[in-house]
Amino acid sequence: MAYHSYESRIDDDLALLSDTLEEILSSSGDPADQKYIELKMRAEQALHEVQTRVSQASDTYYYRAKEAVIRADDYVHEKPWQGIGVGAAVGLVLGLLLARR
Repeated sequence: MAYHSYESRIDDDLALLSDTLEEILSSSGDPADQKYIELKMRAEQALHEVQTRVSQASDTYYYRAKEAVIRADDYVHEKPWQGIGVGAAVGLVLGLLLARR
């Protein structure tokens, strides 16, 4: 569920950024135009927020993956024979799948 909420927030943020940038591109582009200045500020703010959220999500995924590797390493150290058995089973299944091709 946590992955889904990050994905939906990032999708929403990217949609907002895209819509704002489309508004900027369709505006007159006159630097003296107040609407142009306001849209440019909104685009910069939206871009900054998206970059921050993407960075936070990336950090979260990195730490979760690192924790999974540490747990797997601990498990193999605590129960080496079971780790060897799991590795052999995975190797056997992959070998059978590749042999069918």
